[in-house]
This record gives sequence, C-alpha cells and structure tokens, in this order.
Amino acid sequence: MNTHPGHRARILAATTATAGLLLVAGCTSTDDGGSGSKTAAGGVEVVKAGKLTTCTHLPYPPFQSEIDGKVQGFDVALIDLVAKDLGVQQDILDTPFENFKTGAFLNSGECDLAAAGMTITEERKKNVDFSDPYFNATQAVLVDKKSGISSFAGLKGKKLGAQAQTTGEDYAKSKGLDPVSFESSDAVLNGLRTGQVQAVVIDYPVVQGWLKDKANADAFEVVDNLDTGEQYGFTVKKGNTKLRAAINKALEDAKADGTYKKLYEQWIGPYDESAASPAAS
Repeated sequence: MNTHPGHRARILAATTATAGLLLVAGCTSTDDGGSGSKTAAGGVEVVKAGKLTTCTHLPYPPFQSEIDGKVQGFDVALIDLVAKDLGVQQDILDTPFENFKTGAFLNSGECDLAAAGMTITEERKKNVDFSDPYFNATQAVLVDKKSGISSFAGLKGKKLGAQAQTTGEDYAKSKGLDPVSFESSDAVLNGLRTGQVQAVVIDYPVVQGWLKDKANADAFEVVDNLDTGEQYGFTVKKGNTKLRAAINKALEDAKADGTYKKLYEQWIGPYDESAASPAAS
C-alpha cells in the first residue's frame, strides 16, 4: 500500500447495510452511564464513548475504500459486526500504513483496533496483538483465454504482469520469472486487456472483483491459485485481551450463522471456503 506523506488523519463514518441498526444500538446503550461511558458491552474499554474507532489506510478494495463518499468493504462489514455486539457504532480513521506495523495509533489511544487487509507476520506481532485470521491471502493466476496457459507452470516464456512491490510479484520472481511491473492493480488489468502481457499474478480477491464484469469474465480466466501462506488479521493494542476476544467471537459467530459467507459473496465474489475460513493460528 502507498502512504500519503503529510496526509492528515480524518474520521470517516462507516456505513453499510447494517449501519442503521448499529446507530440504534449505539444510541440506546445505557451501559455504565449511557452514551458517555467508555465501557462497552462485555466490559470492553473503548477510546471514544459510544464508538469503536478503527484505524485503516485507504484505499484497498474490496476490503475498505470510499464508495459514494462512504467507507465500505469486507473489513468494514466484519468490524461492524463487532461494534454491534459491543452496542456501539464503528468510526473509521484513515491513517498512514506504517502505523499498523508499529501499533502507534493503538498505543496513543487514537484507535481501538486496526483493519487494513493486514497480513499477520511475526515482526508485527512484536508490536500488536492479532485477531484470529479471517482471510487467506492467496494469489491468482489470471490469463487471457487465448493464451493457451493452463497453470502457473505454464507461465515460463510467456509475458507475465504483476503489481509492483506485492507478494504476487515477489512470488513470481522467486520462481525464476521476470514479470512486467505495473504501478497499480488498474494498470495490471489494463496491461492484460491491451495485450502487453498474457497473464498476471495478483491478489485473488482483486481478480474476483474484476471477474464480476462480464467483459472481463468473457476474456480472462483463473487457471491457478497460489497459496503464499499469508493470512489477514485485525490488530489491537498489545494486552487488549477483551477486545481481541470480542473480535474473535464476532468472526466465529459470523462464520457459524452464514453472515461471513454472505459478506464474502457481496464484497469479494464466489465463496471459496479454503480461502475464506482459515484456521486460527
């Protein structure tokens, strides 16, 4: 993800299909003194009364991005479920991505949690506590149907594209390939459309979003899905066990009652259980 030097953090209201319900829950909460309390349901402490403040970094569709002036996406919808359980309303703070590595905004009390399509790593675990993984970040091999390529192994000697500085590009290079680097996911797709490349390696959910467009689905197809071992997780300040437990419970409940599957299909695409429901690490 790119960072925006000098970009001031800004609060953005998170609005989804359930926002009205969340607003009611927030307004009617009378826990320990009503709307002025910083203790939400289950004894979870929040940094701002009546709110669950989420740090993110925009844009990263389909996990979070501004659509019609509102922050929406898969991450947003999942954290809305946590907020609903806590009887509060989610607020989103757009912040530089480097803060997620250090936990700075969590430690300073500006945010309760961070949600940004974040890969769980040992390095980051030194500074923050991760929720259970909620998404396997696999890489897809998308090819032009006329290319004759039928798998990742078939990419040798072909014109391959990838987004610069991404896991997909790193993976391709690690296997001895020399992909053309594109600066953005939009540029990657354009390269495929215009014949600059015959295939691309890029995040599976990004590809699923592209294939919702009939013209793309008619021209391109996924021929391989690469498990690079990455999983996404939400983060809380180190030692914030109550909020971490609340996030994990909301994820578990959503997977059990079908809500997770519904949101996955809404934001990402056809439900892939192996990608969507990673085991807790």
